[in-house]
Amino acid sequence: MPSPESTPPVATVSPSNWTLIRRLFGLAWRYRLRCLQVLGIQLVLLTMGMIGLSFTGLGIDYIRHRVDGTPLVTNQLHLSLPADWPWSQVLLLLGGLILGLAVCRALLNYHYAVAVNLLVQQHLVRDLRGEVYDKLQRLSFRFYDANSTGSIITRVTGDVQAVRMFVDQVLIPSVIMLISLTVYVVYMASLSPALTLACLATTPVLALMSMWFARRIQPRYAHNRTLVEKLVQLLAENIQGIAVAKGFGREGELRERFAVANREVLTQQHGIFWRVSLYSPAVGLLTRINMMVLLGYGGWLVAQGKLPLGTGLIVFAGLLEQFSGQVNTVANIVNSVQQSLIGARRVFEILDAPIEVKTAPGARRLPRLTGRVTFDNVSFAYDGIAPVLRNIELDVQPGQCVAILGATGAGKSVLMSLIPRFYDPTQGRLLLDGHDARQIHLDDLRRNIGIVFQESFLFSHTVAANIAFGHPDASPAQIEKAARIAAAHDFIQGLPAGYATVLGESGNTLSGGQRQRLAIARAVLLEPAILLLDDPTAAIDSETEHEIFAALDRAIAGRTTFIVAHRLSTLRRADFIIVMDDGRIVQRGTHEELMRVPGPYRHVASLQLVDGSELAQLGARAPKGDRA
Repeated sequence: MPSPESTPPVATVSPSNWTLIRRLFGLAWRYRLRCLQVLGIQLVLLTMGMIGLSFTGLGIDYIRHRVDGTPLVTNQLHLSLPADWPWSQVLLLLGGLILGLAVCRALLNYHYAVAVNLLVQQHLVRDLRGEVYDKLQRLSFRFYDANSTGSIITRVTGDVQAVRMFVDQVLIPSVIMLISLTVYVVYMASLSPALTLACLATTPVLALMSMWFARRIQPRYAHNRTLVEKLVQLLAENIQGIAVAKGFGREGELRERFAVANREVLTQQHGIFWRVSLYSPAVGLLTRINMMVLLGYGGWLVAQGKLPLGTGLIVFAGLLEQFSGQVNTVANIVNSVQQSLIGARRVFEILDAPIEVKTAPGARRLPRLTGRVTFDNVSFAYDGIAPVLRNIELDVQPGQCVAILGATGAGKSVLMSLIPRFYDPTQGRLLLDGHDARQIHLDDLRRNIGIVFQESFLFSHTVAANIAFGHPDASPAQIEKAARIAAAHDFIQGLPAGYATVLGESGNTLSGGQRQRLAIARAVLLEPAILLLDDPTAAIDSETEHEIFAALDRAIAGRTTFIVAHRLSTLRRADFIIVMDDGRIVQRGTHEELMRVPGPYRHVASLQLVDGSELAQLGARAPKGDRA
């Protein structure tokens, strides 16, 4: 029913990267206990690695002591070996301790992987995706008018995964890296401050390189998201329009359009991968320079007797190697943070989107309406500037049926969209039973309104579930009663499993008339006070139309009904008719009254009453005011 024509996107202010990072930290804070568990495991792994490295250095110094009598030096962890043990037992003890630590580290690494997966996949991703979906259910049609299906799907799937990356590939690794680097630097400085400064001289260069890379790569990730979104949108349209494509023999052209979009994504990703692949080896090169300094300067210190070989140079080399390994993760962290920021920006756009139509504080609870609908000088504009409805004055009494006639774009569907508050008027008031619709609880309002669209959407569920969609607690008897009112019971009984038959996507296994009758049953099951019918017979044949009208006559009885219609057979059923043009009501009255005066209604009705030979003559003779 809502029309997206000429609907501009809602303008939003794009948050800065620091704002996004603060919000991502806030998101991670929800799972702080699990994050602390993961960090705790890493701290234990770090400690065990330090101890294992010290054991290795101690063993090398012990062997050198036994070979050439070099005196043993107490290491920084104050580990010492039994002086009265045979050397073979000492080495066996050291080897066993190193092996035991390796086994424990392997087990802890397994638990770390499980803990991270539980944190980011089972909790963060599930909760965030559910939060985004919940917000989508509460956003007004204006949001859906401004965003394509492909964009929304990409945000709920790929962009949520990108936000996940901030926790398991940015936040946790960054904290681990900072703690590790601090411990390594302190340990190395305790061994030799001068050697530490010499080996870490390239660190400022690495920091500058990382900042430069981050600024250059982020726009490319943003462009990549746009291209992927375009690809998803194209795929969705091709699937939805497959019948049209096959009917006009355009499969080849659509395949080529998809191939072009797919190549654009691939080419753009190649540019990103090329830069990432160049950055990572550059970081690795800087860390290898550190190792060259260690071998030159550190070797000289050992030769001068200023640094022990095992607990000094060897342990320092191990620490520097692990330091370099942590520094190399900077490349992955910088790469991941850019992807997560792009995804977070798009996810937060949904979470921050204003809920324009919602229940007002202190709203009235009106479980049951009588059905009086009043448009009090109502105007509406999608953008707040160019109106698509202008100064609508209309008062419909309970139980009356109003037919709405007008050309495409006249404002018919928008008029009906205001009644269930798909949109709110930008000027004037919509009154239900004398109450401003904005002051009625939204749940009560919509439970009093049944809607049948021109092309009714059915879910991939059972027939019974589709009829009871608005009233899931309905009993089988209530569902069957609604189906009988809609003249759907007989064909439902003929389905393989009756009311338990599972329909295909959008109910594509049913005919158009069958889908419409299920939609009518779905609407009347609510026993609504108000019924909205948006041209429900436009896309069906005359024989099916007769069946639909039999159902509509039963559904309309006793209810205030608005029906968009173009067929004379539908218009005649109304208590009165309004004719719309350019967002205004230009005529109103019964069929007989409108046929007595020149105007758009008489012209349209006359076209349906004459045969083909008279049609051209009537069109040529019709006065200017009679032409639609």
